[in-house]
Amino acid sequence: MPNLVLASASPARLATLRSAGFAPQVIVSGVDESQVSGIPPAELALRLAELKCAAVADGSALPEQALVLGCDSVLELDGEALGKPDDAEDAVRRWQAMRGRSGVLHTGHCLRDVAKGQQAAATASTTVHFADVSDEEIAAYVATGEPLHVAGAFTVDGLGGGFVTGIEGDHHNVVGVSLPLLRGLVGELGHRWTDLWAR
Repeated sequence: MPNLVLASASPARLATLRSAGFAPQVIVSGVDESQVSGIPPAELALRLAELKCAAVADGSALPEQALVLGCDSVLELDGEALGKPDDAEDAVRRWQAMRGRSGVLHTGHCLRDVAKGQQAAATASTTVHFADVSDEEIAAYVATGEPLHVAGAFTVDGLGGGFVTGIEGDHHNVVGVSLPLLRGLVGELGHRWTDLWAR
């Protein structure tokens, strides 16, 4: 059976995959995300996912049957790609711009079958509607530190969940990995989704 390798440090991605029945090995890619710029947000997410996947697939000692998954998420607001905020002040500014509005969370996925030397990649996009939060709520949220570590400066599965009023699309994609999209990529590479479940 193939071994799933997650090329990401994201605890939320790992938790999502585990709850879906997988037991992925984690190898952090170490890719410098600032090296890619000047391309549309959905394309940026996919390109970074491909770079992360390649860094781990090409540079690590892997199980023979490894399937390496690279992911990257960005929030698109007013045509701009927003990754992790630079600091607390940046996170506050982001939330002041986002509140009462909607953005699109793009997550790029790249899955490589190391044994076959083949890969499949795609981006999932989910619309996120944000609550009209107060300055006090923004300050309290940023003070927790949570928004500093995530794309778009928010979570839907953590403290930020109360600030998201609705989602159009795949909920898991907002957490960091789209399970339906990943299932499609697994099938594209000739594997069965259910064969990847940890026994």
